[in-house]
Amino acid sequence: MAPVEADSPSSEEAITGKVLYIEDDPTSMAMVEAMLTRFPGVTLLQAGSGVEGVKVAREERPDLILLDMHLPDTGGLEVVRMLSADFDFYKPRINILTGDRLTMDILKAMSLGAFECWVKPLQMDVLENGLRRALTGRKADPAHAYPYR
Repeated sequence: MAPVEADSPSSEEAITGKVLYIEDDPTSMAMVEAMLTRFPGVTLLQAGSGVEGVKVAREERPDLILLDMHLPDTGGLEVVRMLSADFDFYKPRINILTGDRLTMDILKAMSLGAFECWVKPLQMDVLENGLRRALTGRKADPAHAYPYR
């Protein structure tokens, strides 16, 4: 990947927002946290379980939720279901992170509102392009405007 000039519209500085990563594996969490250091405008929120993730999402209203499908207390599909109850007043962009092949749970999560599915281990170009779609696209799309900000 070629270096990006700081003044370029595609530079990391152009990407801003709050990202919640719901993940119980410390190695996966640390890897995403390290990758996000390239994006100083992105604030990372962390949750180690599904229930904690839903609580943080409801309190913090992140712009993007990265969701592991296999959590200790509840599966990713159930997390998407719980958050979909909030879609009338808050529609977070949810991206699934999984090491699994395409499963019925992933398909169901996508039908309930999950936006994308990323394969672990996460690659930097997938993260950067996904952040760009989720965080810069949201600001340009009035359908995703947050009246409480």
